[in-house]
Amino acid sequence: MITVALPKGALLKDCIRLFQSVGLDFSAFLDKDNRQLQITDPTNRAKALLVRTHDVPVYVEYGQAQLGIAGYDVLREKTPQVAQLVDLKFGTCRLSVAVKADSPYQTTLNLPAHGRVASKFVHCAREYFDSIDLPIEIVPLYGSVELGPITGMSEAIVDLVSTGKTLKENGLVEIETLFYSSARLIAHPLSYRIDRDEISDLVAQIRNNVSLVTSQ
Repeated sequence: MITVALPKGALLKDCIRLFQSVGLDFSAFLDKDNRQLQITDPTNRAKALLVRTHDVPVYVEYGQAQLGIAGYDVLREKTPQVAQLVDLKFGTCRLSVAVKADSPYQTTLNLPAHGRVASKFVHCAREYFDSIDLPIEIVPLYGSVELGPITGMSEAIVDLVSTGKTLKENGLVEIETLFYSSARLIAHPLSYRIDRDEISDLVAQIRNNVSLVTSQ
């Protein structure tokens, strides 16, 4: 039986719709009265684990799940030892640098050396600022990072942006995009090789159905 790690939150509905398109039903996770964190598909072909978004690649890397769905942003930040199999085309967003709208910093190169940037994407932020050779102090924040520039704790933030509405409502503007992100189907490399036929068939079905799911 294949085990799949599914992320709680915004991606869950699209994940469930995707697996329904290949004959696997994990919709019980959407029941508000359901408290189970592990369920089995009615056909007994697969089971699913419901975990935090950032934990999906951990369950896959350590072999508790053969497949999982995680955002590319999570994979870039966590750098897990997993195989990225399919770009699922949903959950699209971008990781961007943002500052206060009235800030004098119009580009990232205008940011002061040894200034502060707040982010929960510490690895990605560090990698980016190292790539442009700008020494910056990364302030790890895991809540509302927008408060960094608002309170004066940081000159800028590095955070995920979808519509940009939250930034606008808090008086912030984007000045640089680091990369674009979407949901990815990932696999445990060894499991993928050992159970290749069974998993490969499911992966092929998912790959063929990506456009059907994203067009709904």
